[in-house]
Amino acid sequence: MLIGELAERAGTSTRTLRYYEANGLVRARRSANGYRVYDESELRVVGEIRALLAIGFGLQDTRPFVECLRAGNECSAVCPDSVLALRRRLAEVDAIVSQLTQVREQLKTQLDNAIGRRHDHGDGRDVSGAGAQ
Repeated sequence: MLIGELAERAGTSTRTLRYYEANGLVRARRSANGYRVYDESELRVVGEIRALLAIGFGLQDTRPFVECLRAGNECSAVCPDSVLALRRRLAEVDAIVSQLTQVREQLKTQLDNAIGRRHDHGDGRDVSGAGAQ
C-alpha cells in the first residue's frame, strides 16, 4: 500500500509515517517510480507505536515492541526487552503518582489550615464570606 493509504488506515498523517520511517521504526520499499510502498504488517506496527505513544512512551521507547512484532510474535509485549520497557514505564508512572499524591496532601493540608484560620479569626467576625453581599 502507498503512504496515503497507510496513513488513512492507521489514523495518522503521511508526515508522521515518514518520521517513524526516519527513526527506523516503519519500513517501506521504494517502487520503480520512487513511491513508498508498505506491507500490510506495517499497519500493525504503526498501530502499536501510536498505542504506546498514547500511554506515555517516547518514540524510541517503542523500538523493543516493534522489534518483538517483527520477530513474528502476536503480542509486542512478550519479548524480554518489551517487558523491561513496560517495567521501566510503570516505575516512572508510579513515581509520578507518588509525587502527585504528596502534592495533593500538601495542598489539602494548606487548604484545611486556611479554612481553619478563616473560621477561627478570634474577633468574632465572619471571614468566610457567608455574610458578605
